[in-house]
Amino acid sequence: MKRILSLTTVLALCGSLLYAQNTVDLNVQLDRSTGKISPHMWGVFFEDINLGADGGIYAELVKNRSFEFNHPMMGWKRLGDVPEGAFLFVNDSRRKGNPRSLRIHKPVDFKAGLQNEGFRGMGVRKGEGYEFSLLYRQASPGMRIKVELLNEQEAVIGTTVLPLSEGKNWQTGTVSFTSSETSAKGKLNIWIEGAGDVEVDMLSLFPKETWKNRPKGLRKDMVQILADMEPDFIRFPGGCIVEGRDLANRFQWKKTVGPIEERELIINRWNTEFNHRLTPDYFQTFGLGFYEYFLLAEDLGAEAVPILNCGMACQFNTAEVVPLDELDEYIQDALDLIEFANGSTNTQWGKLRAEMGHPEPFNLKMLGVGNENWGPQYIERLAIFQKVLQEKHPEIQIIASSGTDPQGERFEFLDEKLREMKIDIIDEHYYRPPAWFLSGADRYDDYDRNGPKIFAGEYASHTTRPQGPGRSTWEAALSEAAFLTGLERNGDVVTMASYAPLFGHVDGWQWSPDLIWVDNLNVYGTPSYHVQKLYSLNKGTDIVPVKLGGQNVIGQDSIYASAVYDAHAKELIVKLVNYNNRSVDVSLQLDTKKKIKGDATKITLANADLNVANSIEEPLMIQPKTEQVRYKGKVLKDTFSPYSFTVIKVPIQ
Repeated sequence: MKRILSLTTVLALCGSLLYAQNTVDLNVQLDRSTGKISPHMWGVFFEDINLGADGGIYAELVKNRSFEFNHPMMGWKRLGDVPEGAFLFVNDSRRKGNPRSLRIHKPVDFKAGLQNEGFRGMGVRKGEGYEFSLLYRQASPGMRIKVELLNEQEAVIGTTVLPLSEGKNWQTGTVSFTSSETSAKGKLNIWIEGAGDVEVDMLSLFPKETWKNRPKGLRKDMVQILADMEPDFIRFPGGCIVEGRDLANRFQWKKTVGPIEERELIINRWNTEFNHRLTPDYFQTFGLGFYEYFLLAEDLGAEAVPILNCGMACQFNTAEVVPLDELDEYIQDALDLIEFANGSTNTQWGKLRAEMGHPEPFNLKMLGVGNENWGPQYIERLAIFQKVLQEKHPEIQIIASSGTDPQGERFEFLDEKLREMKIDIIDEHYYRPPAWFLSGADRYDDYDRNGPKIFAGEYASHTTRPQGPGRSTWEAALSEAAFLTGLERNGDVVTMASYAPLFGHVDGWQWSPDLIWVDNLNVYGTPSYHVQKLYSLNKGTDIVPVKLGGQNVIGQDSIYASAVYDAHAKELIVKLVNYNNRSVDVSLQLDTKKKIKGDATKITLANADLNVANSIEEPLMIQPKTEQVRYKGKVLKDTFSPYSFTVIKVPIQ
């Protein structure tokens, strides 16, 4: 789709040079709604990148708990004077998904143990409980496990003992204890005491306080910051990990469900993707698998939006493809996923969902086929998926990729083909500098209202890359706020939007900027987080035109604006970006027969310094400020701070 810059877009690019001193008069046409806002407009994109899952939202504190990393001792250190042959790794192919275990031979009681370093250390809190567990088997009694939690100075801050029972079969041992200190970089010692022989696996440590207190669950504070956004959807599991560096390393959802100890670990494709951020200890254990993703979406009241491999590996890496006549396995994965999500308990995959604890269906409505794939090879494979899915599951909407870029030859080819195919939703991605976002506020104004809907599946304004923590700046966020006015104004076409990536660990990131940053104990939202949160919490139901001189407000005098009406709360919600380095007076003329019912609420994000960013040390440098405002009549006159994003909620009778 070729685009020509409109006059208003040119004005938007030049807006910062205009210094009109007069009040900016905007006409809010409340009684002339142009369409409905999608019920799943604002959501989150999750990918296991930047220690987002393992070492992040998945609350497991032990790294390489089942010794399945390429190097079995990665993350571990032997303790004591252990003689040769006392520790022996065994590979038993009869154990589904998890063949490797550690056999410990102690004919006499010498000092022997293991220390685990965690994911850049272990974050533990004073007074909180922790649960240690393992799988083990010992032929004769006489051995026990002593557990020690250490702080940064390797002083013991929590300890307990777990006796081991006799038995030839694998069994689970579990014991709980409390930490006496807070430590961001703790470690775990596991001492094997007594004489005899024991085989151990799945050595694990979890906080007892997880999200909804689910055993071996998710990190509570990281889920809470998502819940605070009230996301309408969660897209998972990515991202490029869907494709894999090659097809052998692609994400296969069936290997991520069922018993945790049977899920087959794979290397995370971000492990060695960037030479400047090599992360050789980054794997996917799939303790956070498709069942947990669906459950998280349900917890948050969000639509689950899974993305599946279409028979193509990442085209920036190997670009492997499956021959068209061998695509059946991939298509069957899609059909079986729908059965897992929606099928009755009498079906194979619906039965597994019930056995995992959720007999009710998850009510899946959308399914993505491919991630950032492109070219005729993608269209060929997508067409086969589309034919089968439309025949067997016409109720499922298909999301298709428009490639890696929002413009150019690759994008135009895909956009044309996907529209010819009448694909339900086209997934557009844009990682661009602030100027692109400012100039693109009218991007969807002339999109076909009768064509496919648009999913802004991955967006982020980049000031520089790579940045690292603390550099998700106000400049980037404010440019996104301006761009999102265009998404909201065109909410009848753009039905979904999500920033990407979602999480970044300050000690383990590969890609930046990111929406939310964490360390082992803390979590904070970037300015971009607060921008999307304000959109998500103030979504509305109906699109309301906002005009400046009869035109959409897309950068004239460096002002951007959109509005919606919330039929449930009976509120007019106006969003306005002032991208000037000075305050601007604005008059909002409400063109309506309705009446203002009472005081308005004004929520502002602002800072005169565009380079400001939130951080672990100052997590609320940029945060919303709320005040009550009384306007007179149907003309809302107000002053908007320099470099600000403001939401005004007006009760309407």
